[in-house]
Amino acid sequence: MTITAAHIQPIVALIAGVLILLMPRFLNLLVALYLIVVGLSGLGVFKMVHF
Repeated sequence: MTITAAHIQPIVALIAGVLILLMPRFLNLLVALYLIVVGLSGLGVFKMVHF
């Protein structure tokens, strides 16, 4: 299985959900980082930067 851009958001959501269950104090940090990543990917910033 190859990981494409369509797989990134569900994977990040799954990891964030597990971390929130294990460490509830980091909820604000994880939500903020998730929203930043989703916002940047929605704007196409990751398409402009070639890794």
